Amino acid sequence: MTRQSRPIRLGPRSVIALALTSAVGAASLLWPFFAPPAAAVAGHSQDAPWLFAGLLVLLVAVVGAAIAESGLGAKAVAMLGVLAAAGAALRPIGAGTAGIEPMFFLMVLSGRVLGPGFGFALGSLSMFASALLTGGVGPWMPFQMLSMGWFTMGAGLLPGPHRLRGRGELALLAGYGFLAAFAYGLVMNAQGWPFLPQDIENPTGTSSIAPDPTAGTAANFARFLAYCLATSLGWDLGRALLTVVLTFTLGPAVLKALRRATRRAAFETGVTFEAPKGTPGREAAHRAQITYDGK
Repeated sequence: MTRQSRPIRLGPRSVIALALTSAVGAASLLWPFFAPPAAAVAGHSQDAPWLFAGLLVLLVAVVGAAIAESGLGAKAVAMLGVLAAAGAALRPIGAGTAGIEPMFFLMVLSGRVLGPGFGFALGSLSMFASALLTGGVGPWMPFQMLSMGWFTMGAGLLPGPHRLRGRGELALLAGYGFLAAFAYGLVMNAQGWPFLPQDIENPTGTSSIAPDPTAGTAANFARFLAYCLATSLGWDLGRALLTVVLTFTLGPAVLKALRRATRRAAFETGVTFEAPKGTPGREAAHRAQITYDGK
């Protein structure tokens, strides 16, 4: 099996930037479960979304710059732009209708074919473009970009990228898409859950699904799961099932098209300028050695 070329190869700086971004994102999502009641962050809960959003935007920009430094050629930029535009255009389809979001299926297949580095860039850029297209810009947008980047990057890390084909590969991608669709929903729930308004009609002054800074980690996890079940389970299930259906029905054709486009683009093949026939002496040797590797 011919080894599939990758338009973005993650180098040490890109990996460090990705790890830093992921760590900050995870801390931004998990702090309500572990912060003690007297923690200063609890007193600034209304400011936290904007602070986290601004920080994540800067860190994602650092990731983009690091990936660009790794040698993102014109052909890779073109493919990234086309797929991000396609993902942004697919997302509004069925918006508000039981989680009908076909862009997830495209992200899974693109990450599988084009690799984890390209997948992270594609997922983040697609969500950014979608937010601009639909007017969904807000403190949640960096978390959407980060979680979709994780989601698409994970597809590029699945086993057997150069060997597994056919129904086995489709089953793997469908299973991953099903689980990742729920994981995406959990991430976005965790982003908004800490700022859930308290139930003022409740005699105790607190809601049974809102975070309670006086409760322990286990109790808050139980409250969070109750919040997910009450608010987004149906939406996440619709997204997951649609991803599975589209993977099995359209997956073979889309995978074939992506792989054909990747082979023809030959991202990792350098462009060589050869001297015309009959050019004499040292000038011919010099011109024959001029190469451009796209970096």
